[in-house]
Amino acid sequence: MNRPRVGVDVGGTFTDVTLVTEAGELVTAKVPSTPDQSNGVIEGIRKAATEAGIDPGEIREFTHAMTVSVNALLERDGAKTALVTTEGFRDVLEIGRQDRPSLYDLDAEKPATLVPRRRRFEVAERATPEGIEDPVDEAAVREVAQELRDAEVESVAVAFLHAYAHPENERRAASILREELDVPVSASHEVLAEFREFERTATTAVDAYVTPKIDAYIGRLEERAAEEGVPAPRIMQSNGGIADATTVRDHAVTTVLSGPAAGVVGADRAASTVQTEHGLDGLVTFDMGGTSSDVSLVRDGDAERTTDTQIDGVPVRTPMVDIHTIGSGGGSIAWVDAGGALRVGPESAGSEPGPACYGRGGERATITDANVVLGYIGDSTALGGELELDVEAAEDALASLADEAGLDSALDAAHGVYRVANAKMTRAIREVTVERGFDPRQYGLVAFGGAGPMHAAELAADLDIETVIVPMAGGVLSAYGLLDADEQYDAVRTHLTLLSDADVSAVDEALEALSSEVLADVADPNAATVETVADLRYEGQSFELPVPIGDGFDAAALRERFHAAHERAYGYSIDEGIELVNLRATARVERGVAETVYEADGDARLGTRESYFDGTAHETAIYDRRSLAPGTTVAGPAVVEQKESTTVVPPAWAGVVQADGTLVLTRGDDR
Repeated sequence: MNRPRVGVDVGGTFTDVTLVTEAGELVTAKVPSTPDQSNGVIEGIRKAATEAGIDPGEIREFTHAMTVSVNALLERDGAKTALVTTEGFRDVLEIGRQDRPSLYDLDAEKPATLVPRRRRFEVAERATPEGIEDPVDEAAVREVAQELRDAEVESVAVAFLHAYAHPENERRAASILREELDVPVSASHEVLAEFREFERTATTAVDAYVTPKIDAYIGRLEERAAEEGVPAPRIMQSNGGIADATTVRDHAVTTVLSGPAAGVVGADRAASTVQTEHGLDGLVTFDMGGTSSDVSLVRDGDAERTTDTQIDGVPVRTPMVDIHTIGSGGGSIAWVDAGGALRVGPESAGSEPGPACYGRGGERATITDANVVLGYIGDSTALGGELELDVEAAEDALASLADEAGLDSALDAAHGVYRVANAKMTRAIREVTVERGFDPRQYGLVAFGGAGPMHAAELAADLDIETVIVPMAGGVLSAYGLLDADEQYDAVRTHLTLLSDADVSAVDEALEALSSEVLADVADPNAATVETVADLRYEGQSFELPVPIGDGFDAAALRERFHAAHERAYGYSIDEGIELVNLRATARVERGVAETVYEADGDARLGTRESYFDGTAHETAIYDRRSLAPGTTVAGPAVVEQKESTTVVPPAWAGVVQADGTLVLTRGDDR
């Protein structure tokens, strides 16, 4: 028997909910996202519980993915933050790195820093990689505290030079600031004990910038959940693991890609059996929601991860699922550029007013409106099971776009929007596969999100991918991933030395300290497993590759593993010295899979309607997803509807329903 679990993922347009009952019934719900996300979350839980026939108070586990952090970064509405740093290093955030994202754009501008110069303060102190040269001037720190109080800052980041190696000065400064001020203080040695001054300072600033919002939001959500009798939420982190709310409030930066990470976890769990049966090398996950599309890669049964990510130009150097995001979602607005070319996104209609077809006052054409005009979404479709569509408004919006673009009809404009959007998403998939040395033809495409399954087959055809996997909970897969995600905590420490010169006892001591650090966050350390990793590079390189350490530090074994990892990643290895750069530890506690049952409940075929593929009209069969029995074959052209999403099966494609309700699409001989 299951413990009733609920997972809630907040997106830009909709809040998605999945609930598994004691009997294994999987119930899903989708409600509009609200400005205060906690309102939509509670509304979604109530809706799912009602449909499941249970009281919210019967729920025993509540896991949550949110967009509070990333929204604060994208919209630049985080806390009023100050930075306290080493004398002479006030402008590290401003200087950044020498690379330019638009090399030949003479008008390119860097995004504004999270902390303006007037709120960046210096204090006298100096540490080196070898130790403390000058202790921190405590009187100066107290003077800075008074200035921060006068400036009414809402949070403080402290980042001293070389504090990753010797944090004594930074620890003392942070302690004084916490005594003097009633605001959160983020210290770099606690946020990211890793070298590279700019990235460490920037990541600490991000943590300080989003902490007050995260703290306030989780506090409200805990209160609202308690009122419903629902347990306190456990929060999805960017690394694909969950953590308790207290830990997340102390490490807010770990939540910047909370929702997308949950989707990748859900895709891996839902499609792993199909991957094995079809002999696929791995999975490309494709999550198309209301505002954006997220693409990631799963290899060897695990999501690709990275520690080198930027959010709107701001480095965030914490472990996270490696996700490539583009501004192309169902609500992305279509427009015509100065040269007369049709473009799509990144501007989105959001949930208010939303696409024109929502009937809430939106007048600009979106990808969703194009799908309505093409017949993929019908006039009887109710998005989320509730939102009735205004087909005439969608046609009017596309007709206006057609006039602006010099096209003949709303249908031509809809076809153009669909193709342009697909081209953007195809490029995104190429970036995480072909451009990294992976052949997408050997992978399966897992499509989810409200709009993903509508576009997936066409994207797969463009990439010569033979298999498309649409999980049963595909419309709310990020919420589904929350049901099974493991508990996970990470820690890192720079330990820079040649691998051949590494002091085994010193490395073992550092690994023991890291293991103790991650286990301290685990509720039941006896249930946790700890994995250790070394970041290695050839001498002269400026980037590292993570290599598992295994049972005990063995330099010779690590050398061989690094050569193999480098060969796999870049196609070659060389006989050069290898540097050990960072040591990492990850504590993981498996939660156990929520067992679900799938039962079809009626006549699946709903009728037909006219839909367009490559500009040609087809009489298209319409099916109810929840009524498709295992073993059923759905031959294209067809549209498979469910309340959270719609799956389009083009001509020459066919889908087969698996035992768990997953729909697996494959191409026929007519290609």
